[in-house]
Amino acid sequence: MQNVEIKARCTNLARAKEIALGLGAQFAGELHQIDTYFNVARGRLKLREIDSRESQLIYYERPDESGARLSNYHIYPATNPESLKAILNGALGIWRVIEKQRSLYWFDNVRIHLDRIAGLGDFIEFEGIVESADQTHAVHQKVERLQQIFGISASQLIGLSYSDLAG
Repeated sequence: MQNVEIKARCTNLARAKEIALGLGAQFAGELHQIDTYFNVARGRLKLREIDSRESQLIYYERPDESGARLSNYHIYPATNPESLKAILNGALGIWRVIEKQRSLYWFDNVRIHLDRIAGLGDFIEFEGIVESADQTHAVHQKVERLQQIFGISASQLIGLSYSDLAG
């Protein structure tokens, strides 16, 4: 699976919410997420626990550069996150744990994340879903257009994962 994404520092989550709703984005919920990252040779591997009710093992690779970038990822539903975490910790070791409060919105095929990260601050992410290779350019343009609409400057863009920022 692929998406085109950007991440940026957000100075005003309430204003970002107003813009999202003004665009007609659909609110999909408030999520408390705990992401446990494991030591891996390449890419990133994390166990995401969502509101103590759903968990996913997520592996992704993407360039660590600011601006819109293509991310390749795989998601596997984790039915027993505590056991999986213990196994992965034993085999790989835990690298970082990130806790966040996320407001999720959908704008067409783009997920808009308004994130408050414990110890790091407030951020906004756009993740445009790429369903086929011929859509990549159009999704890239849509994500860049959202960056303009939300008034996100180049200096606000972040190329790293939250796990990298926490280090």
